[in-house]
Amino acid sequence: MIYHISGLKVYLYQIFIFSILLLLCSSCSQNKEKIRPQKRNLSESVYSSVVIQPDSIYKVYAAVAGILDKNLVEEGDHVSRGDALIQIVNNTPKLNNRNAKLSLDLAKENYKGNAAVLSGIEEEIAAANLKFKNDSINYDRQKNLWNQKIGSKVEFDTRKLNYELSQNNLVLLNSKYNRTKNELQTAVKQAQNNYQTSLINTKDFTVTSRINGKVYALYKNHGEIINAMEPLASVGSATVFIIEMLVDEVDIVSVIIDQEVIVTLDAYNGKVFRGNVTKILPKKDERNQTFKVEALFDLAPQVLYPGLSGEANIIIAKKDSVLTIPKEYLTNENMVKTKDGLTKVTIGLENLEYVEILSGIHEQTFIYKPE
Repeated sequence: MIYHISGLKVYLYQIFIFSILLLLCSSCSQNKEKIRPQKRNLSESVYSSVVIQPDSIYKVYAAVAGILDKNLVEEGDHVSRGDALIQIVNNTPKLNNRNAKLSLDLAKENYKGNAAVLSGIEEEIAAANLKFKNDSINYDRQKNLWNQKIGSKVEFDTRKLNYELSQNNLVLLNSKYNRTKNELQTAVKQAQNNYQTSLINTKDFTVTSRINGKVYALYKNHGEIINAMEPLASVGSATVFIIEMLVDEVDIVSVIIDQEVIVTLDAYNGKVFRGNVTKILPKKDERNQTFKVEALFDLAPQVLYPGLSGEANIIIAKKDSVLTIPKEYLTNENMVKTKDGLTKVTIGLENLEYVEILSGIHEQTFIYKPE
């Protein structure tokens, strides 16, 4: 009986030792996890945050100050170029417009009307012209008599003086006529300009849309004071939306026009959309050290709103059927662990998961995960 118990103890001890060895071997095999490089299509990309904005979106401002009388549209309305958006009231421009019209009418009346100033001068010129002709005839007659030694010197001098005075008076009246005509023409043009300016100012009190699009926001309500410094509304395209991306300055040199963009939006639960880079704004945002890059959807989601956020990857390089390994098998010194020890490799494209191997190992080489 004692013998059997001792044999059982030996048997149990052997099983314990075997289990320990099995665990050690399993641990060693795990530490020796190995794979072979595989060929796959690989692309390298630049990551960016995304905000969706309508194309051509702009803030609407008033050209004049006043009080908001009425918003003629509502948020979400579609508008055409030139459609009235907001009505502002201010009586001063209307009064100025009326005064300008009165001044214009008066200027035209002075220039061309029945009581025109020029008509009076023309009558003076006509009378002066008759007097000049008469004095000219009398002077010539008296001159001929004087040449024949007929008449007195006083009478001759008197006729000559009258002739010269009439001539000078006619010249002065003609000059006055031309000067007055120019002044009246200038007054009409100035009055016309003032009137046109007053019309423009009056029109400025109706704020209109500059584009065909959609009203995305109204910032003021009836009765509020309006000035030229605060926006009244936001209008943008109703159908075309821009993918706005902020790219880090380290990556911006790799981005060019027409590169493919892979986009995911939070509102669409990770669904993938594709587009292409259309614009790279050259000015850096000093606050976050990024550059703004714009792209357009190849096929946009059916419903989009300004401000929708998400993520994007700009594909800066792409290769088909290249030799790759998982990035976790690569050391910081670009080396991999093989059965012969650490081997230096040359890498090419890389993404978050895989890296391209250009040289150092081949498709049949077993590599081990670094410890």
